[in-house]
Amino acid sequence: MSMTDPISDMLTRIRNGQKAKKVRVSMPSSNLKVSIAKVLEAEGYLDGVETQDEPNNKRTLTLTLRYFDGAPVIEKLERASRPGLRVYSGSGELPSVRSGLGVAIVSTSRGVMTDREARAKGHGGEVICFVS
Repeated sequence: MSMTDPISDMLTRIRNGQKAKKVRVSMPSSNLKVSIAKVLEAEGYLDGVETQDEPNNKRTLTLTLRYFDGAPVIEKLERASRPGLRVYSGSGELPSVRSGLGVAIVSTSRGVMTDREARAKGHGGEVICFVS
């Protein structure tokens, strides 16, 4: 069975893992998922990102979730752009999440980055998700 929206599946696995107090969550890997995970790790929302090669040329992405005093660091993880309704923004119109306390992850022509990085570099692109 093919997956319609693998990015939503990734975000849902992270949310479900945090609700179940899991330390790690695993999922099928892709270059976009790894890029999103590395941005989340750089922003301090995840503790670790690992990719592993499985038999039959499959790759698995394993994320180590971060908690603070027993509560998940990620309070809200929401998909912005989806296959049925893509959301694009120019560099001047990129959304701010919780007045700068959260992060919008943007896919630009220069790679996946946060809204702050994209604004600073003058790039717009597809708004993938909001994290706070």
